[in-house]
Amino acid sequence: MNAVGARKLDIEQFEAGNVDAEEFDHEAHVYMGWLYMKRFDPPVAIARFDAALRRLTDKLGVPQKYHATITWLFLLLISERLRPGERWPEFRNRNRDLVENSMTTLKRYYSEALLFSDRARGGFVLPDRLAS
Repeated sequence: MNAVGARKLDIEQFEAGNVDAEEFDHEAHVYMGWLYMKRFDPPVAIARFDAALRRLTDKLGVPQKYHATITWLFLLLISERLRPGERWPEFRNRNRDLVENSMTTLKRYYSEALLFSDRARGGFVLPDRLAS
């Protein structure tokens, strides 16, 4: 999904599970996380986004695609990088590592053994690498 397609989604649609699975790619995930972090305090944003994503993967019949640590890490990184008044295109361009190089970003924080463990998939775990 390109940035234009991602902008067609909103929080209410996402929470209701009204998402086209074919269109809901990684960029759309990051865009939704950005919307949540702009609207809510981080603990509320994480709880709501996480619950909505779990419901969506269940509804689509792919609960195995849910990954708690990846979800939480990206939400925390989005929150850390937000700038007041910044629009999505500017955020996206400034944070290409979150949108385009997600595996590289993840490997800065996590070893593959931890990241792909059942423990990391089922619940958030702290990074075992220091980001540089």
